[in-house]
Amino acid sequence: MTEDAGRPGFVPLSSYREYPVPEMVARSREFAGELGRRRTVRQFSDRPVPRAVIESCLEAAGTAPSGAHQQPWHFVVVTDSARKRAIRKAAEAAEAEFYSTAPADWLAALAPLGTDASKPYLETAPYLIAVFAERYGLAPDGARRTHYYVMESVGIATGFLLAALHYSGLVTLTHTPSPMGFLTDVLQRPANERPIMLVVAGYPAPGAEVPDLGRKPLSAIATFL
Repeated sequence: MTEDAGRPGFVPLSSYREYPVPEMVARSREFAGELGRRRTVRQFSDRPVPRAVIESCLEAAGTAPSGAHQQPWHFVVVTDSARKRAIRKAAEAAEAEFYSTAPADWLAALAPLGTDASKPYLETAPYLIAVFAERYGLAPDGARRTHYYVMESVGIATGFLLAALHYSGLVTLTHTPSPMGFLTDVLQRPANERPIMLVVAGYPAPGAEVPDLGRKPLSAIATFL
């Protein structure tokens, strides 16, 4: 027994599992290989996806660590065709403005991705998941409650969501139109929430293509000291 055992508000770490080192190595390589197959897709099928899959992936996202365990995120799942159409219309208007005014170097960086202001997948894909960050919390009496490390927390949760959707057999796209305040209006979200991105999820369209791009090797993204 440690001197901290039985502290009020704490429970034993019963969920932890330790694996033999060879199995640990194998699991880590398998997971890295699985995520290595993940690609951002812009050509979606309209094939339906069971809601249970999306629910489980959102539950996985909700397990992400967050500042002071305040879990400052909210995910709005859009399947309604009228709302998807409204989102597409507003997003394409914002994107048209961007592509007409963006600096040349930014457009050059985007060129290999083959993107433009047209976003048909916002209507085609079965699910649009709007990610909102709760800038502050609200107590039952309406008083504001400060949230800490909001963007970091929401970013981690969204990463969990993308990994879960990929692991489930779906493809995704992260879409960040700027400005994206229209999401607050279309989805009728409260003032304490700020839209961060849209996660488009579904099956790839038959014959879908992705840019012929590679990823940085481990030596370029990590330093061991």
